[in-house]
Amino acid sequence: MSESIYLHDIPLAEAQQRLEDALRAVERWGILGVEEIPLDENAIGRVLAEAVFARISSPHYHASAMDGFAVHHHATEGAQPNTPVTLPCRSEEGGAQYVDTGDPLPEWANAVIPIENVEPLDDQDQPTAELRSPRTIRIRAAVTPWSHVRPLGEDMVATQLVLPGGHRLRPVDLGALAGSGGSRVQVVRKPRVAVLPTGTELVPVGTAVKRGDIIEYNSLVLAAQVNSWGGQAERYPITPDQFELICQKVQEAADHTDLVLLNAGSSAGAEDFSARVVETLGRLFVHGVAVRPGHPVILGMVRRSEQAAEGGEVPIIGVPGYPVSAALTGEIFVAPLIARWLGQPAADPAVVQATLTRKITSPAGDVDYMRVAVGKVGPRMLAAPLSRGSGVISSLVKADGIAILPAGMQGLPAGATIEVRLYTPAADLEKTIFAIGSHDISLDLMAQFLAQRSRRLSSANVGSQGGLVALRRQEAHLAGSHLLDPETGEYNIAYIRQYLPNTAVRLITLVNRQQGFMVRRGNPLRILSLEDLARAEVAFINRQRGAGTRVLLDYELGKKLIDPASISGYNQEEFTHLAVAAAIASGRADCGMGIAAAAQALELDFVPLLEERYDLVIPLEHYESGLLQPLLELLFDGKYQQAVAAMPGYDIRPMGTEVIIPVLGELPTDQS
Repeated sequence: MSESIYLHDIPLAEAQQRLEDALRAVERWGILGVEEIPLDENAIGRVLAEAVFARISSPHYHASAMDGFAVHHHATEGAQPNTPVTLPCRSEEGGAQYVDTGDPLPEWANAVIPIENVEPLDDQDQPTAELRSPRTIRIRAAVTPWSHVRPLGEDMVATQLVLPGGHRLRPVDLGALAGSGGSRVQVVRKPRVAVLPTGTELVPVGTAVKRGDIIEYNSLVLAAQVNSWGGQAERYPITPDQFELICQKVQEAADHTDLVLLNAGSSAGAEDFSARVVETLGRLFVHGVAVRPGHPVILGMVRRSEQAAEGGEVPIIGVPGYPVSAALTGEIFVAPLIARWLGQPAADPAVVQATLTRKITSPAGDVDYMRVAVGKVGPRMLAAPLSRGSGVISSLVKADGIAILPAGMQGLPAGATIEVRLYTPAADLEKTIFAIGSHDISLDLMAQFLAQRSRRLSSANVGSQGGLVALRRQEAHLAGSHLLDPETGEYNIAYIRQYLPNTAVRLITLVNRQQGFMVRRGNPLRILSLEDLARAEVAFINRQRGAGTRVLLDYELGKKLIDPASISGYNQEEFTHLAVAAAIASGRADCGMGIAAAAQALELDFVPLLEERYDLVIPLEHYESGLLQPLLELLFDGKYQQAVAAMPGYDIRPMGTEVIIPVLGELPTDQS
């Protein structure tokens, strides 16, 4: 094997150019083939390989546009309300013939009188109830030529262009093609893409997992991406980390597909075989791209075997194993390639300019794909950075878009303007409620209920104080807060006056909830009181500074004169109740402060200690806006209340209670 070029990261543009050059050299930088398919509902999304011209006109005869009587317009001349004209019902010029909508006009006719404008008569010229076959008809208005008629070729004329080549078929296009006489169409062949997951630690979706198992879903995501972009994906079963076996599977895939996606093993560990596999079966020209996440990308070509139906080389992409890296590698390298093979332009996502809500750092020298949540607060479009971890697939689920920071930019300050490529339709951003502050599971439930009311709830967990700071910066519509004032024993009001002295707000109680210790099942260390936290064998996991839970803990420790320095793990921090619970469930800690619902979610025991109030802090300008009205109504919705009450440790009786907190120096107009 040649000297490894791993970690010799090259610029993204150069990596893309190397792939293009390799494909051009083997004449695979364009449409891969054409096939003829039936014109049916399965043609949706296919790309026309050539222009389609109408075989017949539509309609291909003069057709009645409504139910009525076909006539020649001359026969109706002189008809007026006071001087009606009577026409015999016979199929000849000067007469009238009944026609239904869509019927051909008699050759002698050039107009249709709608049936509601006709008085049917019998033999004695008396009115009759028979509308379709009277002896004569009486009309009281003349008609003009071709009125209420669809003339031949009104929609399409034979030989005219129906759709151009390269067009991606939509439902309405199928109707146009069929109406112009088509029954089959020539379309670009779908690129065939093999997705090969590798890893001894991987288990299929639906498997009961044990410690050390990793559910394999990257291939599911990659295959779905390929199909959504117009390709045809084939997912292979998981291949263990065995070099020869991986070589065999890659060769098999290369022999009958157009692209191989080899997932995981692209790094440089002892069981990372992807680069070696590519070198063995073909040629490796990129191993490491200056892009984050996803820099250990592999690009190469694999030779087809003698047994393959077609010869030549097939491109292979070694996709990193971390889920976010895998998905973004698909967007960066696979999507443009499939578009090229379909004869389509690369995707051109909608772009918005947004204000960054907090300072971010970026890897020096790398193009940084930063996931952001986007929403509009007042006149400003805001972008809140999400988790940067390559393994945090949920950050892509929550992301409204991607901000691409070019190489050499090592970060941006809060308030900087960035360009965001949107995943979420721009219209939906206008319906997004930005909630920044303390985490509570009832907000997750709220998001589900708001989705049924045409609203999106985008929440970022930065702690109660962080939420109030976000409101002061006008970066959120509301903040969740449960900050206890040690001097008064009151929640939130003192902190609102401190952080938002010039902002009138509504303080609305969401729930009262229990706070306590989350511990492993059976509470093996018998952690029952705050004093137990100071025991040497107890490993604690804390919430971050500014979190209401941290404030409450410090208050209670102070009352009992317990020195935080005596608590092992006091400075180990997490940002949500669920993250604390996960730390305990995984064995990183023995105990943490949190809520009962989080303990139940991860099958932990819960030791109740205190009850606290959790409020929503809403500036008056947002409280009075139409955007938040569905949220405010939800607080009195019985189904939502029942869903919250069903979780352990919640008291919903105070839900919806409001307090007006005016600007300092002003008196509230009312208080409820």
